[in-house]
Amino acid sequence: MNATAAPVPRTVSRPRLRERLRERLRAAGGGNATTAIGGGIVALTVLVALLAPWTAPADPLATDPSAIGLAPFSGGHLLGTDEVGRDILSRLMHGSRLALLVAVVPTLIALLIGGLIGLVSGYAGGWLDSVLMRVFDVMFSFPGILLALGIGVALGPGLTSMVIAMVVVTVPEFGRIVRGSVVSLRQEQYVEAAAVLGYRHRRIALRHIVPNLLGGLTVFATLQTGRNVILGASLAFLGLGAQPPAPDWGQMLSGGRALLVTSPHVATIPGLVIVVLAIGFNLLGDGVRDRLDPRSRSRS
Repeated sequence: MNATAAPVPRTVSRPRLRERLRERLRAAGGGNATTAIGGGIVALTVLVALLAPWTAPADPLATDPSAIGLAPFSGGHLLGTDEVGRDILSRLMHGSRLALLVAVVPTLIALLIGGLIGLVSGYAGGWLDSVLMRVFDVMFSFPGILLALGIGVALGPGLTSMVIAMVVVTVPEFGRIVRGSVVSLRQEQYVEAAAVLGYRHRRIALRHIVPNLLGGLTVFATLQTGRNVILGASLAFLGLGAQPPAPDWGQMLSGGRALLVTSPHVATIPGLVIVVLAIGFNLLGDGVRDRLDPRSRSRS
């Protein structure tokens, strides 16, 4: 009687292990470099914002009249000082909290409000759809920055006023996109079948329509967050955001105008940081879109 031989464990060569690791990394990143770059920029900004109180080299509010407009790498200041002698690097690190807050919070609020309006409008149709879309048309007739500026002026300067203004400007964007998708999804056979089976409208909307909206909304919300970085900085530049001496990137850009000739870095460094963060969210949104829709990769 032959004894059953124990299975011989297979060994995997190191080149094979490296190849498997590379394949998993490519799968995790969608094989898309833009996802890695955009996600890296956003993740680094979040990390800096979380660790700013412990890693910032100086007090972001401390002024030094004897060190106004110092150039980078001078006087112990890595990125120099601003128009009143405050450390630019410390203010950028602490300001990343406000930048992320102003970019993310209005996007989430507008997503919830605009998404709900678009869902109701597209699913109900009829006169309600017509009224809501005409309201959005009126809001779209104004440039976004002017509408936000008018709302901010009416409510008064401050962070809360700026967030409300950005939400009002962004809601029609989400509402129009969701409404168009819902109108298209209502014609799908599985939605019509659910209606024939007698399912309630709320169940059809929440279980058969909303799940099919999440992919496109995730992409648009990521891209809108990048646009909100620019919009929030623009409103802060005009004096409608967080008030001095809060370390706000748009406010830093505005304060550096007085030193553009003698110390241009005071304005250019915050401006570059704003642009880089906005690009990071845009690249991340492009990567998410390619991940969710492989056809966009093949077209590119």
